[in-house]
Order: sequence, then C-alpha cells, then structure tokens
Amino acid sequence: MKKFSQNVGQFARFAGTVILDVFRPPIEWEQLWLQIGQIGSRSLPLVTAAGLATGVVMTLHSSTTLARFGASAMVPTVQSLGFFIEIGPLLTALLVAGRVGAGIGAILSNMRATEQIDAIEALSIDSFKFLVVARVLACVLVFPVLTLFTDFSGLVGGYFAEYATSHISVSLYLGRAFQDLSFENFVPPTIKTCVFGFIIGTVSSFFGYTTNEGAEGVGRAATNSVVFSSLLVIVADIVLVRCIFLVFPETAL
Repeated sequence: MKKFSQNVGQFARFAGTVILDVFRPPIEWEQLWLQIGQIGSRSLPLVTAAGLATGVVMTLHSSTTLARFGASAMVPTVQSLGFFIEIGPLLTALLVAGRVGAGIGAILSNMRATEQIDAIEALSIDSFKFLVVARVLACVLVFPVLTLFTDFSGLVGGYFAEYATSHISVSLYLGRAFQDLSFENFVPPTIKTCVFGFIIGTVSSFFGYTTNEGAEGVGRAATNSVVFSSLLVIVADIVLVRCIFLVFPETAL
C-alpha cells in the first residue's frame, strides 16, 4: 500500500510538471511536429479500419433490432449518435493506447536504459520537455482528429452495410444520420478526447521516462503503459460523460 501511494504521488507530480512545462517556453516545435506526424499518420489506418468494421457490425445489429419495432428508418440516426457521442471517442482512445502507449513506453525506457537521456541532458537540452512534453502535447492535439476519422469511417461502414440490405441512397442516409445530431452531441464528446490523449501520453511517458530497471524494464514499461492508460481512459470517460450531461443536459435525452 505504501509503494502504491508513492507511485500515485510520483505520477501526480509528473503530470503536474507536464502541465506546467506545456506553458513554459520554449516549445520544442520540431520535435512536436515529428511526434504529431508519427502518432497521427501511423494511427490513422488503424482507427479507420476499426471504424469501418465497427460501423458495419453496429448497423447489422441495430437494423435487425429496430426492424422488430418497425423503426428501420432510424438506423442511420442510431449509427451517427452512437459513434459521435461515445463509440468513436472511446474506441479511438483504446486503440491508440495500445499502439502509441506501448511505443512511447518502450522508446523512453529503452533510451533510459541505454543512457541516451543522460546524453541529451549532457548537451544542455531539457530532456523532459524534449521527450515527454512534446509527446504528450502531440497526443492531445492528434486525438480529436483521429476521433473524427473513426466517426466518419463508422458512418461509411454503416452505409455500406445498410445499402447491402435496403439499397438506400447516400443523400437519404446522410440526411437521416445528421438530422438529430446537434452541437451537444458532436463537439463535447470530440473535445473530451484531448483528455484521453493527455492521459495516454502522460501515463506512457511516466512509465518509460522514470524506469530504472535497465533493459529488463523496457517490456514492463510498455505493458504498464497500455494497461494503466486504458484503465484510466475508461474511468475518465465515466467522469467526463457525467460532466457533459451536467453542462449539456440535452445530450442525456
């Protein structure tokens, strides 16, 4: 219990330092753009494919269920609301936590084990801002964009599944999909993924940057990054959904 409390305290201090350093100049712009490209472009095929597959499966299930109540016309609406409100943000966060989280944890822990971080600091470079803050800020900026790709690829997958059974037109499908989608259903769930990005980037960097177990800690840091970032994302999602319902009561209807 004592060790757990120490780890929680260390992580809280680490996260606080990240927040403070984001607003403390200078910003490592070159490293930031590099991380945005790596995190965004390399995660894009994964989230797009997952969105398409999930959209197809969701449409197949919802169309069968809604047909029993004579509400087949509501399939596009259910698809869009489901993706934009909850499925898209959470699916993106969990997928990227597995790909990016493990990568950040493994890279930073390997750099610590091979003393590359010490070499960076020997060159009078702030290794924390250069390695950690740039990655966390990149995650925060990239996650909303990746979420949008997941949302719209889910709609595309849903359209293909619906077209295979009812031959619905694109204009009619999109009209039904967006007829009940409001500002409260779209913007707050998308913006909350910035918090998911901060969690994944900070947790992964914490396990990688603070490891002191040498080469043996590389695999452990990667595993811990995925496990704990995924758990914290799910917990944060519960809290954020409740906060969105309080600020935008219409979303809960």
